[in-house]
Amino acid sequence: MIVSRLLILVGAAVVLSGCASNGTTARIGRNLADAAAQPLEDLNLRRDPIPAVLTRALVNPYSQEGMETCMAIALQVRHLNEALGPDQDEPPPPRAGLSQQAVEALADAAVDAVRSETTDFIPLRGWVRELSGAERHSRRIQAAIQAGRARRAFLKGVGMRQNCAPPAAPSWFRPRPQNRRGLRWPWG
Repeated sequence: MIVSRLLILVGAAVVLSGCASNGTTARIGRNLADAAAQPLEDLNLRRDPIPAVLTRALVNPYSQEGMETCMAIALQVRHLNEALGPDQDEPPPPRAGLSQQAVEALADAAVDAVRSETTDFIPLRGWVRELSGAERHSRRIQAAIQAGRARRAFLKGVGMRQNCAPPAAPSWFRPRPQNRRGLRWPWG
C-alpha cells in the first residue's frame, strides 16, 4: 500500500517536472531524492555536510580577518550568499506565471507527501533521531546557518562603515563620493 502510493506520487512529480522549466525540474528531482532519503538521515547514515564558510562563521562570526578591502568583504559576502541564499535586503526574484506557480505548488505537495510517507514508517522517529545523533547534527547545521547570517550582517555593516558598494554593504546603501585624494566630501 505504501509503496504503491509512493510510486503514484513520484510518477505525478515526474509528470509535473516535465511541464516545468529545466531549473524547476532539477529542483524537483533534488527535493524528491532528499525526501526519499530522509530515513537515512534519521538513522544518521547520511549527513549533509556543513559548508566550510559556515563552519568558519560558527567558530567566530565577528572575526575581522580578511576585511582589509571592499573587494575582500564582497567576496566573503558572496561565499555566504552561495551557502545561505540571498540576504533579506536583496530584491525578491521575479514572480513566475500562474501555470509555473501551479506546477511548483503541485510538485511541492508531491515532495511533502513522499517525505511524509518515508518518515511515517519509522516508529518513535524523534527518539531514533536523538539516539542516532541525527538530531545533534541537525542542531549543528541550524547553529551554523545562524552564525553565517550573523557573519554576513556583520560584514555588510563593516562594508557600509568603510564606504563599500554592495554586495560588501546592504543593497540599499550608496557609497559617499570621494575626491581625487580618496577623501570623502564633507557634504556627501
